[in-house]
Amino acid sequence: MSELEALKRVDPLLDNVLPPPRVRAQLRLAAGLTQKDVADAVGVQRLAVVRRELGQSHPRRPHREVCAHLLQRLAERFPHAAEPRRGMPTRASEEGAR
Repeated sequence: MSELEALKRVDPLLDNVLPPPRVRAQLRLAAGLTQKDVADAVGVQRLAVVRRELGQSHPRRPHREVCAHLLQRLAERFPHAAEPRRGMPTRASEEGAR
């Protein structure tokens, strides 16, 4: 496999990378969206959005692609909200605390 072919196979994996749970909530709030707004758009129950923002669950296909697309577009529109806030634990720091 050539390097170019390998890079093309990696791109779809990166397209579906989701930001940390707290950043998901920050992006939603920056856009002025409710958890119900997001749930209705993605096609899930509001409780699924709550759990995803708390890091208790992660979206699976086909909702994962839709969530990744939504969050990517929100991050483009609200880049300040795409950054983890100071003092807020990141996934790495939360895992290190266990």
